[in-house]
Amino acid sequence: MTVLEQTRAPRAATRRRGSPLGSRWTPYLFLAPAAIFIVLFQGVPLAQEIFLSFTRTSLLNPTNSTWVGLENYAHIFADEDFRRTLRTTLVYVVACVVGSVGAGLLVALLLNRSFRGRGVVRALVTVPWAAPGIAVALIATWMLNPQYGIVNRFLNAVGLGVPGGAILDSSTYALPAILVTTVWQLFPLTSVVLLSALQAVPRDLTEAATMDGAGRWWTFRAVTWQVIKPTVGLLALLMTIWSIRRFELIWLMTKGGPVGSTETLVIDLYAQAFDSKQLGTAAAIGMVGVVISLIVIAGSRLVTRAAEKEGLR
Repeated sequence: MTVLEQTRAPRAATRRRGSPLGSRWTPYLFLAPAAIFIVLFQGVPLAQEIFLSFTRTSLLNPTNSTWVGLENYAHIFADEDFRRTLRTTLVYVVACVVGSVGAGLLVALLLNRSFRGRGVVRALVTVPWAAPGIAVALIATWMLNPQYGIVNRFLNAVGLGVPGGAILDSSTYALPAILVTTVWQLFPLTSVVLLSALQAVPRDLTEAATMDGAGRWWTFRAVTWQVIKPTVGLLALLMTIWSIRRFELIWLMTKGGPVGSTETLVIDLYAQAFDSKQLGTAAAIGMVGVVISLIVIAGSRLVTRAAEKEGLR
């Protein structure tokens, strides 16, 4: 190295250390755009919703608000219709999570096998997830039509027809119909993700378990399940949050009816805000959904940490 190069080297190092990209603030600079976006488009609306939930505000005159404290929360929890909505939401969320993750796991196990046309089947499985929610709702409504719907014709052919064929007008069958439609749209995502997780299972472990005399069930339980369990937990969390927020499919198929049998939190929120014009009550219902989501996320984190600690022992 020449004298000139020896002189330039410390200067270049000094410039690198003193540049913004080399400072300790670099990570914050990269995170700043996302943080600003979250604050402006999620934090501010959430703060407004929290404030609205403590006021009596009408959609017809939103600038004229009256502070009522916890009155909106006391009102909704004292309402039997809201408690029924909570129960319906719980049933809908649990059924969607169990159905979508369970069906996705079964399909993923099938697609993980070698058979002719596997690539085509994998592509076709993703079609329900790729379809817009509005299109899925309209197709399901057409298939369940009491006059010319294919579902009613099939049920009548096997002797299980619904009286009058009005499945979506029945307080007994409307919610199961929506659940089947929701699971049908959601399971392709879980199956694709779980298929990727299954392909990450070390083959030497499964082969070793087979050589030790373990059957398919015990191999799956002792080897495969231990590898894909974190992915299943993450999918269950995502499906829970998405199910709590699900609106368009339920609204287009039943609008929460009949007699509120398919009314979930988001449907009740919409009805309070735009039918009853009560923004304060609607905001309180929305905050109940936010709290439920936060509880689910916190519970998921606790379970994950406990599993990680158990795995380290």
